[in-house]
This record gives sequence, structure tokens and C-alpha cells, in this order.
Amino acid sequence: MTSSTLHWSDTDVEIHKIVVGPVENNVFVLRCRHTGEAVLLDAANEHERLLELCQALNVRTVLETHGHWDHIGAVTEVRNAGYEVGVTDADAHMLPSYDYLLEDDTVIEVGRLRLRTIATPGHTPGSICFRVEEKPLLFSGDTLFPGGPGSTKFGDDKLTSIASFETIIESIDRKLFTLDKNTIVMPGHGLDTTIATERPHLDEWIERGW
Repeated sequence: MTSSTLHWSDTDVEIHKIVVGPVENNVFVLRCRHTGEAVLLDAANEHERLLELCQALNVRTVLETHGHWDHIGAVTEVRNAGYEVGVTDADAHMLPSYDYLLEDDTVIEVGRLRLRTIATPGHTPGSICFRVEEKPLLFSGDTLFPGGPGSTKFGDDKLTSIASFETIIESIDRKLFTLDKNTIVMPGHGLDTTIATERPHLDEWIERGW
């Protein structure tokens, strides 16, 4: 399974990716090639597949990019299997359960790798991205996609009331578009992109309003 899920690698890093659930969520595992330690990003759905990946890759903990239903569908099962789940305080109430809180601009050590948190509210109040230090890698959750920001308009009034287009644009502009242009962006759905590809289009997104 692990050879078929390998998405990106170098001498230090492995990133594995599987797509799960009814809205095709990307689930990533970041693994240190020197120590074998790993973390899983977003226990989204299809818990059997996620647990198989966790066991195969020596996952130590699970990090949630935000609390929307499609990103947390397997949280209960992964916690029942013994994996701790981290989420931001602002989105913690959206999860069925969790173990610890993630804060802005802190480092999560994954073996010899350093994963830095970047608070990017807008899609949800507690949306958070993860940047691999000294590597051109960003896990953007539903904050930044190829072609624009994550949605802030939903059919559910409760979701719409906690989302903000102005806030997500500010998060992208100030927190993500300041990163190196060659940074590879791995979003919560769909294909990878880069900061260089998306940054020139910010004004277009502001003008269209989504």
C-alpha cells in the first residue's frame, strides 16, 4: 500500500496521499525518512484505510486542518485505535472528540522534520495550515486551492455564518503568499499547486468575491 500512496519524497521526507469519502478528501501522511516517525493530516473518512496507512507508516498523531464534517469523519475511529487528535481551539467544538489543541506559529516535531503551524482563519475560524520547515511544502487544508481560496459560501447557514471571505483572503495574502514562490501547496481536495502559480491571481479572486 505505501508504495502506491507515495506522493512526494526527497532524502528526508515522504508524503503519502490517499483520497477518501464522498467529496474526495485528500488525506496526507508526512513521514521522516531518517526516523520513520509520521503524522496524518485530516482523519477525513474511510477509517479502515486510514488505520492501515497509520500502521504501515508509523503514524504517531493526527492533525486536523479544520473542523468541517468531511475532514473529521474518521476522528472517533482513529482515537479509538489509540491515535491522539489535535485541532485548533476555535474549531474544537466541531469534532466529536479530540486530545489536544493546536496553536499558531508553533513547531510539531516529526522525527527530524519540523512542521510549523500557520493559523489561516476564514474557511472556518480555526482553519490551520502546516509548513514543513526547510522544505518547499505546505499543507493548506481548505484555505488555498488551485484557482482560489476555499469556499466561504455554503448551503448550511451555520457554516456560512462562521466563514468569512475577507478573512480568508487576508490569511492567504499575509500568511501564505509571503512564503517562497516555489512552495508546493497540497490542499484538502484536488491537485497540488504552487505559491508562484496562485499569487498573481489574488486581485482576481477579490474582484469576483469567492
